[in-house]
Amino acid sequence: MNRHVPNPADKARLTAEMRVMGRKAREAAGLLGLMPAAQKTRALSAAAAAVRQAVPAILEANGLDCAEATAEGQSAAFLDRLLLNEARIEAIAASIEDIAALPDPVGAVMEEWTRPNGLRISRVRTPLGVIGVIFESRPNVTADAGALCLKAGNAVILRTGSGALRSALAIHAAMQRGLAAEGVPEAAVQIVPFGDREAVGQMLAGLDGAIDVIVPRGGKSLVARVQQEARVPVFAHLDGNNHVYVHAKADLAMAQAILLNAKLRRTGVCGSAETLLVDAACAASCLVPLVKALLDAGCAVRGDAACQAADPRVTAAVDEDWSTEYLDAIIAAKVVSGPEEAMAHIARYGSHHTDCIVTADEAVAGRFLHEVDSAIVLHNASTQFADGGEFGFGAEIGIATGRMHARGPVGVEQLTSFKYVVRGQGTVRP
Repeated sequence: MNRHVPNPADKARLTAEMRVMGRKAREAAGLLGLMPAAQKTRALSAAAAAVRQAVPAILEANGLDCAEATAEGQSAAFLDRLLLNEARIEAIAASIEDIAALPDPVGAVMEEWTRPNGLRISRVRTPLGVIGVIFESRPNVTADAGALCLKAGNAVILRTGSGALRSALAIHAAMQRGLAAEGVPEAAVQIVPFGDREAVGQMLAGLDGAIDVIVPRGGKSLVARVQQEARVPVFAHLDGNNHVYVHAKADLAMAQAILLNAKLRRTGVCGSAETLLVDAACAASCLVPLVKALLDAGCAVRGDAACQAADPRVTAAVDEDWSTEYLDAIIAAKVVSGPEEAMAHIARYGSHHTDCIVTADEAVAGRFLHEVDSAIVLHNASTQFADGGEFGFGAEIGIATGRMHARGPVGVEQLTSFKYVVRGQGTVRP
């Protein structure tokens, strides 16, 4: 199929194609909700094997995407998110296998109890139905989202940015071969085969009621559009403006190791730290080595007056820096008077994604973990652990930063709803 819809006059055709995808997805969802757990497990294992077999085709497609992105002058962070190699494709296949090995959530009894009148009530997990996943140039999301949705008994319609479309289509084609071999309907995992942005609008409108929930995974502009235009529920995934707060009682070596990993392990992921907060009580001993370590590792630092005094290579931070998700080797840095100011700064500028405190003081750590209102809060651990695989979820569709239904890594359990099963013995209400 065409990578792009040729011109605006083809909107009617695009609308018709998208609605067909929606109808097929709804039909597939009915089958998936009743599909035996063993069949889904076999199908995902076969999909992982098919991805491994398709390495040459996936690399060829990704090479074309990367070459185009380079010619367009895309950032290093963008290219890092887009790039696939044999190791990353193996990680994609392994992630599918991890999801396959998870317990099947569909039909699981979440809770059960008996009422005084003898009624036995169970809360049982059920699929959500049809999930629309809109993501930017991260080809691995194709496999993660497809596998997670299928494991949870949902059909999924995937839409990626045009910059990663060739790569996503190659991964999807491989997965489809594996799934089909085990009797999974083709419409269980669909991908929009063109890059026209009108497809996003069609999905946000719900495709005539076919889509039950939208999951956006991308930058502020994408998420803002989804939240503004969606006519179906949304699992919000805001930007990862994440903080590392080095408390007065932090071990310097630990703080440095965590900071460098949190910022620089992969700068283009949503779990990357974007702001360093250093307690004034330890700034005399910690600030210079922490800032120097970042700079020496190739990370630009934009800091307040104290950070600028710590190293002449630090440039002055402006107010915008405190709320910026750089997704690059850049970090904002500031000295704070204590936990109260650190938490106030996070509350004002953070995105409720992932925030970390480094300290040996358990009481202060406990307060930070209790009071910071983020989807993920960590004590003495890198923010790069904001990842469904690291949580034991196999993978995640995204990190939900809202407060309804799903929060944090969205894995198979978060992709289910529930129903109440009530058993009686001719029981009637007086």
